[in-house]
Formats: sequence, structure tokens, C-alpha cells
Amino acid sequence: MVKRAGGALLLSIEIDHGSARPVSTQLYMALRELMLSGAVAAGERLPATRTLAGDLGLSRTTVIHAFDRLIAEGLIESRVGAGTYVAAALGAERPQRPPEATRAAMIPREPRLSRAMGWAADRFGARPRLPHTPRPFITALPAFDAFPMAQWARLAAKHWRGARDDVMGYGEPCGHPLLRRAIAAHLRANRGIACEAQQIFVVGGAQQAFHLIGSLLLDPGDKVWFENPGAIGARNSLLAGGADLVPVPVDHEGLRVDEGLRRCRQFRLAFVTPSHQQPLGHVMSLERRFALLHAAERAGAWIIEDDYDGEFFFGRRPLPTLKSVDRTGLVIYVGTFSKSLFPALRLGFILAPPDLVETFARVSAAFVQGVPSTVQAVVAEFIEEGHFATHIRRMRRIYEERHAALCDAAATELAGLLDVVPAESGLHAISHLRPGISEIAATAAAEARRIVVSPIARFSIEPTEVNGLVLGFAGVRPPAIRAGVEALAAALQGLVRPRHAAAE
Repeated sequence: MVKRAGGALLLSIEIDHGSARPVSTQLYMALRELMLSGAVAAGERLPATRTLAGDLGLSRTTVIHAFDRLIAEGLIESRVGAGTYVAAALGAERPQRPPEATRAAMIPREPRLSRAMGWAADRFGARPRLPHTPRPFITALPAFDAFPMAQWARLAAKHWRGARDDVMGYGEPCGHPLLRRAIAAHLRANRGIACEAQQIFVVGGAQQAFHLIGSLLLDPGDKVWFENPGAIGARNSLLAGGADLVPVPVDHEGLRVDEGLRRCRQFRLAFVTPSHQQPLGHVMSLERRFALLHAAERAGAWIIEDDYDGEFFFGRRPLPTLKSVDRTGLVIYVGTFSKSLFPALRLGFILAPPDLVETFARVSAAFVQGVPSTVQAVVAEFIEEGHFATHIRRMRRIYEERHAALCDAAATELAGLLDVVPAESGLHAISHLRPGISEIAATAAAEARRIVVSPIARFSIEPTEVNGLVLGFAGVRPPAIRAGVEALAAALQGLVRPRHAAAE
């Protein structure tokens, strides 16, 4: 390396003044890379800050900021009266990346996962997550455009001006007391569930709830009844924890309890979405609910009820919860604010049966990091001031309008291609493809036209007889829904025409 009295000559450093990254950060990263790679050796003197600033055409303050960061990391050291030097510790022998051929012989190309995670990743990990920006027909996204942001911003600003201990501290591991009380009151009044605030445990979304329940109640290999097709997030959370999922088919009355008993009489846990089966939309009949409760009681099993969108019904009465008719004390109710408010909150809750309250309290105190207390406080006041109830009522009207727009457009544009089944609630509708059109091919053809649909296979542990698509309608307005239906119709027509041409 070229040397001079002022230290190493570092003219290879390039600064992009058009970059959004600060110049001092660019300089710091460039110097850091030179030292870690050995291009500037341990113990070598660096130029004075004034000299380096002149060489690179930067201000001396910029160079000082970069040097300060490197000193804080221990990569350089300043010696009074002698200058700044690369830390001697960098001269120690460090592990080097072996040649590619050697690496191939030494280690596998992919890290070894646990058995549970390895199996889950092989089965379901290759499927990409859905986009999270609204467009037809993404599922699970609420109407961002209709959210009352003004009220929310006012409450958020109020709480950020609150006492620093409340805003900046760890908060209660079981959940903010005000939010626990607000959730319990809402469930009593609107979902017909008798409960108390101490039964509510606030978590970072429904998937954390499923993971926590699985960690608490399941040993690796324990049998879990799971709806097939069923909820993707819950499936993946339980699989990652080592559960042995028993796929139980569903019909128009919900989970087939008789089939579950035939496949596995002794199970540890059952997962159901009784108010609005995910994804088929069926409501579990009262007879099936009682049969499931009896089966769980005989097996000594627990039941997870996922009420992911039960707030959004289109009829006159809300859809019933399983928890509201549970007299066994075996139902663990899970709710989320991802659909009723917005997903970025990462806020959900567990309603624990009486026998598990003390256990959940101990586990939450020991192992659960908790949700930011300010977020919880804002949601609590949003509920207490009546904004939540007003928002839910408004969303029901909006979703009913968007559901109607989907059904009307489908009846005109998709006749003979895709049969959309009218929904009674929720944010999506199920549809059946005409015979001969593969749901996988339909999904790919729709994606080519920037339309996102979900095949039933995406929700299935084992193949089902349903050949169809799940169409989310909540996140976009009626004009976009109608345009999406037209694009979907063109995509499906493109799959039909080649067969007709071949037949001719």
C-alpha cells in the first residue's frame, strides 16, 4: 500500500453524494470494510482527519463522526500525540471462509432445522406470503381507506404525551389493565361470552397466541385435530411447535367430528373457526359444537376457537361463538385486532378458561415479552370512547357493499367460469371453478394480470374435493372490485380457449 507521513493513502474510497445514505455513514462503512478485509492492516496509522477530509473532498466534521463510530466499535484507537491507528486486535487470526469446493465437502448447503420446522418448511415454506398492499382479491386485509385515522391520531398523540414510565416502560406482561377490561366488556356485550378481565391475556397477534398455547399445552408429536382446509397462520404456528396435525374435513355444518374420532380418538388439542370457517365460510351447527365439546371432554383435550372476523356479519344477528355455549371450560378463545382495526398493530388476545388463568399468568410473566403499552392504551381508549363500536358498524355496511359488488360483477362476468358463493360475513368469499380449470393454473393466470387469488390448496394439509379460489373483497372499493372481476374473467377465459382450440 502506498504510504506517506500523514498515514495510509485511502483514495479508493468512493462517496456517492446523490445517495440517501448520509456521507458520514458511507465513509464509516468504507473504512470498516477496508480494516475488516485486511486492506488496511492492524496497527497501521490512519490519516489525520483534516488530511483525509482534504483527500476525499469532505468536511472534517464528517470524517470525525466516522472515526468516532469506529473508535466506539474498537476498530481504531487514538493515541495522544501520535495519531489514529487500526486496532491491534484486528491482527489476530480470524476464521476465514474456506474455498467453495472445501465448503461443499465440509458442511451441507442448507442449515439443519429441527424436525418439526424442517417438515413444516418442506411442506409449506415454499409458498410465498400474500402481498400486503390492497388490490383485488387479497385476503385478510381490512378497508384501510375507511379507517378513522383522525380519532386514532388524536388518541395516539395524547398517550405519547403521557407519563414516561407508562409510555417507555415494559408494561404489564399479561396486558394493559384498561385494555383487558375493555376487551372483556366487549366480549360480554357483543359476542355473548361470559368472562372477566383477568381471563384476558394480550399478545402480539393471533399467531403468537397459537404459538403460546401450543408451547403451553403440547409436547412434540401430540395429536391436534385441525380443520382441512384450515387457517394458514395457526397451522404453521402449531407445526413449528412440533404438533402432529390430524386433518379433519369440514362440510356445511363445520368440522366433521365423527371423522375426527375415526382418524384419532385420543387427541390433545382441536383447532376450529366455528363462526366463519376459514376459508370455506361455513358456520358450525349447534349439534357439531356439542359433539366437539363432548369429544374433547372424553379425550381430555383443549379446543382453540379462532374468532378472526366474527365482528363482520351481514345479517341481523352476530354469528355465535363456541365459547358462548361452552360449559366444559375447555375452549380457549383467540381474538385479533388485525381485521377489526389493522394488521400493523400486531395485537391479539387469549381468553383463557378458568382452569388455565393462573398458568397463563405465570407463563406470561416469565416468557412473554408483551405488546407496547402505548399501543394497548390507545386501543383501550378507542374502545372506551365508542370509536371501536362505531367503526365496526360502519365496516359491516362497507363490507356488505363490497361483497355485493363482487357477487354482482361475478354473476355477469364470470358465469360459466367461476361460481362465487355468497358469504354471510367476513372479508372474503369462496368460489368454485368450472370443471377442467386447475386452481393452481387459475392462480398463476390471475397473477399475470396483477390479480391475487388464493387456491384452496393453499389452506389444505391434504387434498380436498373443492377446486376453487378464495377472493378477498374487503380491502378495495367497488370500482376496483369490478375491474378485478373483469381481469379475472379474461385470465380464466385464456385457460379455456386453448382447450376449445385443441378440440376443434
